[in-house]
Amino acid sequence: MSIDPRVALQSLTTALEEHLIAASNRRGDGDPAVEAAFFAVSDAFEVYEDALYEAYNEVTPLQVFDDEEDEDDEARVDDDEDLEILED
Repeated sequence: MSIDPRVALQSLTTALEEHLIAASNRRGDGDPAVEAAFFAVSDAFEVYEDALYEAYNEVTPLQVFDDEEDEDDEARVDDDEDLEILED
C-alpha cells in the first residue's frame, strides 16, 4: 500500500511545525518533548521520501543521519589521520 506523497508531505510539514514549537518551549538540555519532535521529523521525512520515490521515482536532496553513522564517520576520520601519520 503506497502513501500519497502529498499526504506524506503534509505530515512532514506538521512534524516540522511541532518540532519548532517544542524547540521554542525547550525546558533545558535533553528535553524529552524536543527529542520526540526530532524523531517525529525524521520518521515523517523517511515516509515522505519513500512515497515520493514510489510515486515519481524521485528523491529530495536531503539525508537523515543517525548517531551510529556519525560514530562510524568519526572513526574513519581518526583512521585516516593515523594513516597519514604513518605515511609521513
